[in-house]
Amino acid sequence: MLTITALYASFLSLIFYKLSKNVIKLRRQHKVSIGHKGHKDLEQSIRAQANFIEYVPLGLILLCCLEINKIHPLIVFILGGLLFVGRFLHAKSFTTPGTDKTKRVQGMRFTFWSILLMAGMNIFAFFARFI
Repeated sequence: MLTITALYASFLSLIFYKLSKNVIKLRRQHKVSIGHKGHKDLEQSIRAQANFIEYVPLGLILLCCLEINKIHPLIVFILGGLLFVGRFLHAKSFTTPGTDKTKRVQGMRFTFWSILLMAGMNIFAFFARFI
């Protein structure tokens, strides 16, 4: 059972929902159905949502693989938390006018570390099977 992955997928879905609602609100406000038509706030909102979608699926796949590879649940939970915090901080940095560069950089650092650590743990689990 992939309970930890399911938990984090659910939490991350709530962030995606919020990012999507922001895009919809700004599209309605600016009467733009496709693209951003030069509206900086809409462009920023679209990119925040897109960036989320670019990283979260890989993170969840790696997290799922950790659970399938029977990595200790505490490690899976911590790495999932790292991914969540990274994506939360990154999303939060885009929800204010302009961009909170500090939160954005921290969010990407947490995201990259979580992906690298999960990939490393999965590679280790693969080779450990042959020892």
